Amino acid sequence: MDKCRILVLFAHPSQHRSEANRPLFQRAIDHPDVTTVDLYREYPRFNINIDVEQQRLKDHDVIVFQFPFYWYSTPAILKEWQDLVLEYNFAYGKDGTALTGKRFICVLTAGGKATAYQKDGHNHFTVRELLQPLEQMANLTGMHYLPR
Repeated sequence: MDKCRILVLFAHPSQHRSEANRPLFQRAIDHPDVTTVDLYREYPRFNINIDVEQQRLKDHDVIVFQFPFYWYSTPAILKEWQDLVLEYNFAYGKDGTALTGKRFICVLTAGGKATAYQKDGHNHFTVRELLQPLEQMANLTGMHYLPR
């Protein structure tokens, strides 16, 4: 069986304050079968190289978004990355099949307790419900959203 090629796209705008994300990302960096990209480090001015990023996506089987869950969403650079890299006829559309069949997962941290992310909790929604835009991104691009 072939090894899965894993791409971790790390987006943390305040890494010096990270208690969990930075150590998790460091573990991924140290793994020989994982390609890691620190988006804020690689693109400090948000000038994302679309061709490089699209090639990275083509070269991997599993796509991981790793980020702190700020304000119920991804950090700004990850949204910018999505807007630019996941182009029509690359990631979706009639000829947009580059991501079809790949697996997609979010690895995130949240500042609240698990009980806060329930219908009757402080945030009124589960993390899964709050991540529905990313799940739909995976669906639109033909990726398998994990967990499913």
